[in-house]
Amino acid sequence: MTETSASRAPIAVAIDADDIETAATWASAVAPHVSTVKVGLELYLRYGPDVVGAVRGAHPVGVFLDLKLHDIPATVAGAARSVAGLRPSILTVHAAGGADMVRAAVDSAPDTKIAAVTVLTSMDDKDLDQVGLAGPPSDAVRRLAALAVGAGARALVCSPREAALVRSEVGPDITLITPGVRPAGTDRGDQSRVATPEEAIAAGADLLVVGRPITRAADPGAAAAAVAAAVRRASKGRGRQGGK
Repeated sequence: MTETSASRAPIAVAIDADDIETAATWASAVAPHVSTVKVGLELYLRYGPDVVGAVRGAHPVGVFLDLKLHDIPATVAGAARSVAGLRPSILTVHAAGGADMVRAAVDSAPDTKIAAVTVLTSMDDKDLDQVGLAGPPSDAVRRLAALAVGAGARALVCSPREAALVRSEVGPDITLITPGVRPAGTDRGDQSRVATPEEAIAAGADLLVVGRPITRAADPGAAAAAVAAAVRRASKGRGRQGGK
């Protein structure tokens, strides 16, 4: 069943295809059911701006440009200006780049929601220790979230496990985006800090990133519809409990 634009589930499907034709096919299959399609760094570097038009197609679907910009403020400002004309709904930067860098992206792409990545969902305590970030992931995520919001970011990327903590830190008006979402019974892949769609919604997530469980299914459209239905049920339950 095709959903109306307003009823599409708050899911960003990660379109991590090997070629632009497959990316466009997957995006077309899932767009009737989800709010957003996500273009990652590998696909964007291979095909450039053309891939954004290919995945957007004829559908009124948001494009999440997940480039995770991380450089000196002037370079990030230039990069954000370069992609702003593609009209992405969301563009990611690394919060670890610092407040000035985050602010440079926000100022350079005012019509795009800048989402600051806190701690990658593939990282655990040992990984953070190796790169010199103090404390467990939850502490690092909280600190980086506060820094990025203070610099003007309107969205944050964190694992579902930290969503409730981040929500309490930054309040109700910041969009929380959670990768590492895996429907029950599916392979966690290279993710360390994961949750089911229902758990992520209950924790306060606003937009769930789901990739391989949808795109590598035999029927990506049907898989997207199934995950979307579960997310809508969980969202209604959160609403009855007074959640955001």
